[in-house]
Amino acid sequence: MILELSATPTDQSNVLVDIKGIELSREEMIKLDLHVINKTNPNWKDTLLASVDKRNVLEKKAIEYEANTGVYIRPICLIQVERTGKDQRGGRFIHAEDVREQLIKVVGIPENQVAVTSSELKEIEGIDLLAKNTEIRYIITKQALQEGWDCPFAYVLTVLTNPQSKSALTQLVGRILRQPYARKTKIPELDESYVYTFQQSAGKILSEIKIGFEDEGLGDLTTRIIDIGGEKEEREKRYAHVQSKFGKSIEHFVLPMFVINDNGTWRLVSYDQDILSRINWLHIDLHKLETLTLKSEDDKNVEMGINLSKDEKELIESHVISRTSEGGLVLDTEFVARQLIDVIPNPWIAYETAEKTFKLLSRKYNRLTLINNLVFIIEELKKELLKQSDLLAQKVFDDLVKKEMLRFMVVNERTGYKLPNKIEIAGNSVRLNKSDGEPLQQSLFDFVPQEELNDDERDVAWYLEDQERMFFWYRNRARNDYAVQGWRKQKIYPDFIFTTNDRDKTAFNKVYVVETKGIHLKNEDTAYKESVFDLCNRLSEEKNISELGFKYTDTPIRFNVVFSDEWKRKLNEILS
Repeated sequence: MILELSATPTDQSNVLVDIKGIELSREEMIKLDLHVINKTNPNWKDTLLASVDKRNVLEKKAIEYEANTGVYIRPICLIQVERTGKDQRGGRFIHAEDVREQLIKVVGIPENQVAVTSSELKEIEGIDLLAKNTEIRYIITKQALQEGWDCPFAYVLTVLTNPQSKSALTQLVGRILRQPYARKTKIPELDESYVYTFQQSAGKILSEIKIGFEDEGLGDLTTRIIDIGGEKEEREKRYAHVQSKFGKSIEHFVLPMFVINDNGTWRLVSYDQDILSRINWLHIDLHKLETLTLKSEDDKNVEMGINLSKDEKELIESHVISRTSEGGLVLDTEFVARQLIDVIPNPWIAYETAEKTFKLLSRKYNRLTLINNLVFIIEELKKELLKQSDLLAQKVFDDLVKKEMLRFMVVNERTGYKLPNKIEIAGNSVRLNKSDGEPLQQSLFDFVPQEELNDDERDVAWYLEDQERMFFWYRNRARNDYAVQGWRKQKIYPDFIFTTNDRDKTAFNKVYVVETKGIHLKNEDTAYKESVFDLCNRLSEEKNISELGFKYTDTPIRFNVVFSDEWKRKLNEILS
């Protein structure tokens, strides 16, 4: 007789015994409740820090448990990222090396405690993760770990993917469910598991965990994961070209950018070199932090407990967790200062800021309360610093403009933006046509990839196509094309550049740079973009237009932000 044990038997299997998840729980084989902590802060580094804090708490409990029982447990944190390939670092995706660097250089984790596992790096291969002499406490990965991977010491899963990305919860959640030695410790923290995410939908989280429980049988989760291949994607290179009828008109088309006078030479302004370096950090006022209310639990973040349901149809049930928190970080001024470096680049000032913060809060709270709320304190401190540094940066920017050290103009093609003659497009791109199915006529390029426009942007493009005064329009590509550097680090990449003509159909007489926004995005970031665009308009009007680099001296340029609930009215006004 041949018997097979499988967590995920196929439909054709002759199942003799079906062991339910609830039975595994009764037999102390899995770590439940599963706590899901959904951080409201959009910064992935803060989510990472919170999970480090939790892992440290678990290690304290594990050390106490070993002292009392002789049983060794070393809690491990699995960290899921968006990229691991050596050529994929940079841009908006969170890379394994970004996380490794943050853990080692900023959080202060010893290098030998961090490992990356991917198709290129296999740093845990051949290592016994349960051995007492193994140091690894953090494992960074993108996709699910290889088939057969089993480490009951994995307690924490940190999902560092963009909230809009497909989450790895269904793939990795089972990796943190196995109970060490299949025996409960009777210490609640060591008998449960933890997932950290940021800005995710609670419904989406529950749905994905339910799928993970259903599809993976609470066992080895890789048996049903479809191999989507390596991370390097070979694709056919294709190019879109400027339509011949617009070719001559853009030969001398150069858009202005902010430039700074550097010892008599004009160059493009740099946020770090020209704005950030001039901020007077002594003007930061920390007294607002005195109003912080420190609690044993942070009710701004959502923590759910997930357990197996007695109702087999429901599979899982969730409930809100309310438990006194215990900090796993040390009240160390130098440690906090390292967390502030991405806001305050000067380590001495960052240290002084951390020191002042502790002095302020220690008037109201004792040391233990500060330790237990350290992650929250760091998050709130960074928020306040970002808010105030933004105002200080704007003052620096405005002062440079007033002194005419900073100008909005084109000195030469190197200090302005010249439209490309061709752009690379994906081999499988679908051509965008007009709403009636006819080919686009007024697009600058002969091919516009449909997938590069969202619904609102597509509607704007269709609208521009039908305007009698339209000469050409161009969908400006983020991180590739025209950008305006304001007083914040992130550049503004407007959505559209278009030109109009009243008379000569072989040239244009007005230029418009437009940023489109959904109605739900009327926020501080949008207000910032409107302020920068207003400044661009004012400076453009003050200068002789030839100084802005255009061949046609009577060609005005306007910058606008329009919202989805009013874009047609706004564009009608612009084009009237």
